Amino acid sequence: MTATPVLVVGAGPTGLSAACALWDLGVPCRVVDRRPGPGIAPKGLVLWSGALECLDRLGVAEKLTETALPLAGASYWSKGRRIAGVRFGGLTGTAFPGPLCVPQPVTERALLERLTELGGTVEWETEATAVTVRRGGPEESVTVTLSAGGVEETVTVPWLVAADGARSLVRDSVGIPFEGHTFDRTFLIGDGRLEGAPEEAEVQHHITPDGVLVIVPQPDGHRVFFDTEPDERTDPPSEELLQRLLDERGPGGLRLHGTWWTSRFRVHAKVAPRFREGPVLLAGDAVHAHTTAGGQGLNTGVQDGYDVGWKLATVVRGCDPALLDSYEAERRPASVRAVANGDQQTRMWLLRRPAARLLRNTVMRVLSATGLLERKAIPLLAQLDLDHSGSPAVAASDAVTGVPRTLRPGRRSPDAALAPVRGTAATSLHDHLAAGRHTLLVYGAGPAGETAVHAAETVRERGVGDTAQVLWIQPADTVATQVPYEGGELIVARDQGRTLGAAASPWVAYVRPDGVVAARSAPAGLDALLARLPSREPLTAPVPSLRP
Repeated sequence: MTATPVLVVGAGPTGLSAACALWDLGVPCRVVDRRPGPGIAPKGLVLWSGALECLDRLGVAEKLTETALPLAGASYWSKGRRIAGVRFGGLTGTAFPGPLCVPQPVTERALLERLTELGGTVEWETEATAVTVRRGGPEESVTVTLSAGGVEETVTVPWLVAADGARSLVRDSVGIPFEGHTFDRTFLIGDGRLEGAPEEAEVQHHITPDGVLVIVPQPDGHRVFFDTEPDERTDPPSEELLQRLLDERGPGGLRLHGTWWTSRFRVHAKVAPRFREGPVLLAGDAVHAHTTAGGQGLNTGVQDGYDVGWKLATVVRGCDPALLDSYEAERRPASVRAVANGDQQTRMWLLRRPAARLLRNTVMRVLSATGLLERKAIPLLAQLDLDHSGSPAVAASDAVTGVPRTLRPGRRSPDAALAPVRGTAATSLHDHLAAGRHTLLVYGAGPAGETAVHAAETVRERGVGDTAQVLWIQPADTVATQVPYEGGELIVARDQGRTLGAAASPWVAYVRPDGVVAARSAPAGLDALLARLPSREPLTAPVPSLRP
């Protein structure tokens, strides 16, 4: 049996996110991909806040934002008239208040570079050709046949992450179906220069009786997207065909030229009924297929990859394997929601009956005018509001004196202004949590310091300081307290915004690497929270944190 605990099949954004999360949390993995190298087709374009937060924890978001194009909003047009619009960039409680246009190859390259920094590699031109799962007992494992350059290799690993796309061999091999439907339309895409387009980076949807035209600004051009009658052709559309459709459906005065990528394809709305078969965990396009509406496929896949990565790393490093039961329990509902949202948008675009189109346009006008369209649609697309309160990886929400209402188990941790005291430079709770570590928050005045020391000592004794941290937050209206700690420097900050509690009501909380609050209690319940942390030293040399 190979010494590598995890094999990742597929090195697209999903597989690379999983691999980076594993290596970042001290667990090496092997990554294989049948392609000759990183992808060059700019299939996915838009990164929303939820995926960007995951990429930030992996250390690549800052690099992506340097070249990304922030999108200003979206508009909807019918018969040449604007019927609705939403503005982007207004989300609060996140470092990424609006979506960014980043062609998928840029995201893949950034993740690949980060994987290399962490010590990992990708074995290109290496295809998984057979998968056999051994179920039952502690010896559960996966045996995979790999083919590279005509040479076959058989490996057996404790865990396999399948990120091998919509035609997943792994999914088929373990007998998981792919349920849903395919739209009875052919879709055409072209990326190039678009003369006459507005200067503002706004996504435009021109909905006509003959079909839809979507215009998406890119950092160095535009994408045009159309639906047409289904046909049997598979060749990429010509620039002349795209221009003709642009003239027929667009506002006029637009000229497409210099196209560097065109594609003809069908779109699907599918979700697998299961995301796991024993030691095999499936992620990304292998278990959910989206329409292009809202750019949800890439985003959902990145979040799948990060989720399965940190959970596998935690189990490999000593936590109860039952943690992996939460992967499907959390990610499948998120995928179902994202696929359903894209499916609904696409159906709305494709309405043909005049009465249905009139009703759609009227409803959109009203929703836009009242602001309801923006308030409902943007959080749905951003995927920051996921509710994991029913997950097996989240403790029931019991009343705990002093804990702020916003610190809800199963939800993203709220943000709070912090004044660094010792061991951190973070000026907000979100900034501190962006390191992507298991975090124990200890809140309270002087006596709470002993609780923080006990927690920090436990982390030190287990040798998991690379993946777990303790943050003692002192109330703003109390005198700063020093507590001796022989194990090193205790991380301390003050609740500058006075938002996390009262000095007389200390509390503790466990926040997962993905920023979700998993449990909270009075200080007396600390040991139960500590049991959720890894208990084994890293399997690979930790890479210094990107954040001081």
